[in-house]
Amino acid sequence: MIKFFTFLLSFALIATALAQPGPQHNLRFNELAKRWDEAIPLGNGMLGALVWQKQGNLRLSLDRADLWDERKALDLSLFNFADVQRWVKNKTYDSAQRLGDRPYDALPYPTKLPAAAIEFNIASLGKVISNTLDITTALNTVKFENGYLFNTYIHASKEVGYFSFEHVDAKKHPDIVSLLAPKLIVHQYNKGGSQDQDNSHAGEGLGKLGYSEGTVVKTNNSIRYHQSTYNGHYFEVLISWKKFPGNRIIGQWIISNDKKAQAPDLITTHKEPTSWTSHISWWKNFWSKSSIALPDSLIEKQYYLEMYKLGAVSRPNAPAITLQAVWTADNGSLPPWKGDFHNDLNTQLSYWPVYTANRLKEGESYINWLWNNKKKNEQYTRQYFGVQGLNVPGVATLSGDPMGGWIQYSLGPTVGAWCAQHFYWQWKYSMDNTFLQTRAYPYIHDVAAYMEQITFLKDGKRMLPLSSSPEYNDNAITAWFTQWSNFDLALVQFLFKAAAEVALASNKTAEAAHWKQLAAQLPAYETNTTGFTIAPGQDLHSSHRHMSSYMAVYPLALLDINKQKDKDIIQNSLKRIEEKGTSAWCGYSFSWMASLYARAYEADKAVKQLQIFASNFCSPNSFHLNGDQKGGQHSNFTYRPFTLEGNFAFAQGVQELLLQSRDGYIEVFPAVPRSWNNVSFKQLRAEGAFVVSAQKENGVPTSITIAAEQGGLLRIKLPFRTWITRSIPMSLFNTSEEGIISVKMRKGQTITIENGYE
Repeated sequence: MIKFFTFLLSFALIATALAQPGPQHNLRFNELAKRWDEAIPLGNGMLGALVWQKQGNLRLSLDRADLWDERKALDLSLFNFADVQRWVKNKTYDSAQRLGDRPYDALPYPTKLPAAAIEFNIASLGKVISNTLDITTALNTVKFENGYLFNTYIHASKEVGYFSFEHVDAKKHPDIVSLLAPKLIVHQYNKGGSQDQDNSHAGEGLGKLGYSEGTVVKTNNSIRYHQSTYNGHYFEVLISWKKFPGNRIIGQWIISNDKKAQAPDLITTHKEPTSWTSHISWWKNFWSKSSIALPDSLIEKQYYLEMYKLGAVSRPNAPAITLQAVWTADNGSLPPWKGDFHNDLNTQLSYWPVYTANRLKEGESYINWLWNNKKKNEQYTRQYFGVQGLNVPGVATLSGDPMGGWIQYSLGPTVGAWCAQHFYWQWKYSMDNTFLQTRAYPYIHDVAAYMEQITFLKDGKRMLPLSSSPEYNDNAITAWFTQWSNFDLALVQFLFKAAAEVALASNKTAEAAHWKQLAAQLPAYETNTTGFTIAPGQDLHSSHRHMSSYMAVYPLALLDINKQKDKDIIQNSLKRIEEKGTSAWCGYSFSWMASLYARAYEADKAVKQLQIFASNFCSPNSFHLNGDQKGGQHSNFTYRPFTLEGNFAFAQGVQELLLQSRDGYIEVFPAVPRSWNNVSFKQLRAEGAFVVSAQKENGVPTSITIAAEQGGLLRIKLPFRTWITRSIPMSLFNTSEEGIISVKMRKGQTITIENGYE
């Protein structure tokens, strides 16, 4: 029988040859991490694990995406949006803080829950000499100085994780099971346990949840842990293992939610040890979707690690990506910000890269989560805003209930509009008519219907009763404005525009005209010599972490730098941001800023933001830790709460350098630095369901290949002034004054456009 690891290694080598990332993109260390937020991350959207070392033991921190305590802390029967308007007007805002914000801090729930941990006593195996995550196969291999190997992975499409010890010397360690049998470590849900003081913005100790003590049942080769949580809910962790020929131990673990844990048979043969073939097939398909090649090794490696994490945390049938997804903090405490669904930017930024990266399947987890919670969100809209239609809580539980917090964004009036953009993007990048009719149109329509009802006409202009700009002036009464913030205004401008477009695509011309009329009633953006203001009379007066005022530039792309009026606003805004500096920025601010610079063709500045993010705001395992981890070189925030939105916004920042969809056309290499002589990408996706590949060699863009997945009118701005194509007669192309060429493409057709070399 082939040894387990040898078999895995042979598959890994094959997969590496076929996959886009290379060994240089892997995580490689000569020791195990000593902190949970520096651990090797594994996941499959539903299950997650962090591999590290705690008190000398090798530790796997186990997680499951849908483990939640959803007891309510916020009581919306006590107040609504009309009350908030009155409190702001009467300057009695302490009522809003008491009822809307304090319950979030006062009670430990609702919250995401960690599951448990597995530990192995590795004292007898010698010093760790290498610890590697192969991102092409999602396999973590730990090698010890005496040749022993530890391997672990979570199956890509099955809810099970595997581990093995290989090459254990039978003479020295004849009883491998007693030596290396796993130990279950349970969290202290029922009493005060130790909390790690790790500067991670962790919440209260897990003992505050007050669950009854879990039960643990052991046999010779299994451990079952049953933990009751709240209101009859529970979860189970089941670990099982066997000794196999060659003095090997192979084991598996599963986590079940509200049902008894049942593990599959643990088998291994020379054909398929522990379902490895189907696992490797999933990752091979994932990596085949797109690729990039950059001359900046720091940015390129960080990009591929972000893509790996995306593959590890997102599946269509799993919950949407929360703040930490399947890597809940393992430090004895509630996770930072309760590990919730923050829809004021965190969930949205986490899905930014899926569209251009040609990974629409990964984007479905957000779409499905929002859709599955639609009825509950409609109920929330009626209760809190007093109108029909659809809005979404800015801070939500697994099942979509509002959680409270600073109500300017946790109960914000335009949250649904930002969520609706992802339905719009999923349609525009796929041009899937079925998705349009069954998901995009009804969702966007219902959010727009809500927005029409909550806004009102004043002097011929459509107004919002109260407006804000997330995290600007924090939770003070001054965070509210009686006129539009540019954040809210841009979102509603986008919403009505998108509603008109999906209605027209659905052959509802009268409805499309209605939404266009509402959009025309909105006031102009508030701008001055500083570019976008926060709101009328409120310039950006200091460094601010949330780029909310610049939504119209990115991600909404309502402004185009190629139009002079827009150009002035964009350039003045960027100048103002630079003047105020980055002292109050978090890591995601730099990621977001990269896309803003890319949209302004400021390539070198965009790249600088990406470099700062990767070098200063990430853990060695690539996790975004929010604060500046090099002592405040770029930000006064130096704490280390782990959240994922900065990671995924970084990936989109990279893609914005290479390919942009803007104002009805595609632009290739829009923001690539002149110093980047050799750059290429394969199979990135643009709006219109066009899949694009391009390369730049020795400083010169050479060729672009476009495949029309659905067919339609291609409008593209090329990175070279003269061009040739052998795919379609050039007489079929039209050229605009802006240098945009257009041609009608058939479904499945591919064309290649080459540099004409003046």
